[in-house]
Amino acid sequence: MKIQQLAGLTAAFLLACPALAQEEISFKSTQLADGLYMLEGVGGFTGGNLGLLAGADGVVLIDDGLEQYSAKLLTTVAATADAPVDFVINTHVHGDHVGGNAALHAQGARVVAHDSIRVRMLEADTAAAALPELTFTDEISFHLNGQSMQIMHVAQAHTDGDAVILFPDANAIHTGDVMFNGLFPFIDLDSGGTVSGFIEAQTRLIELSDEETRIIPGHGPLANRADLVRARDMLVDAAARVQALLDRGLDADAIKAANPLADYHDNWNWGFITTERMTETLLRALESPNRPPPPRL
Repeated sequence: MKIQQLAGLTAAFLLACPALAQEEISFKSTQLADGLYMLEGVGGFTGGNLGLLAGADGVVLIDDGLEQYSAKLLTTVAATADAPVDFVINTHVHGDHVGGNAALHAQGARVVAHDSIRVRMLEADTAAAALPELTFTDEISFHLNGQSMQIMHVAQAHTDGDAVILFPDANAIHTGDVMFNGLFPFIDLDSGGTVSGFIEAQTRLIELSDEETRIIPGHGPLANRADLVRARDMLVDAAARVQALLDRGLDADAIKAANPLADYHDNWNWGFITTERMTETLLRALESPNRPPPPRL
């Protein structure tokens, strides 16, 4: 992906989400367990939801939002953690999740990410200060502040470099953009994402959670296992609907005219991934000659 495409995705998110003056935008923190917090933007779009693990052993931030809100994020982190950030975990490559890398690096934080994220950022001529310094292939664990963090790669889901973070001691999960809670998901086919991989990643997280698990989604409100099941089942059904029309021989224009996701519109449509765009994503993914078949329930 070229740097123009990375910037374009961030700009599209900004256009799709309500925007206010920067001084009206802030971050709020919600405590999930001892030393574990969800941080989210208030008053406008600041990027994806963040996770924060803080304590005497160190401070770990999961994602760091849009670059222009780095100062406000650092203020919120300092107030919540009472210490500087030691490590930043990037869940994937998009600018609304890695935009604060350089600002955090300037304060001494080390950036950790999947191998693919560093490769894609290098291809996009990203400044050295924003690049991940520590990378992993399959998984890596942190053991800090009485908590274990299991950072696990899920292949070809939202992108080809997604990481999800499990907190088994706190019974919590940060999904990155493998979950959009109550929203049609963005599956970035141009960055290695696939519909089948997205569904498989969500199914894996469902298997790793229970009714008490607290889930920080990439976007949307704090979630639970039932929300994740609902999101996975919606996508499985949506893919099956589009596939059924393809199997009948309908072309793309006829399928879009049939509006197979119409009854999902009221509950899942939003500014960036509209019902029409979700249909187009499914069409593009399912029409690919090398596509893996979508999982079925």
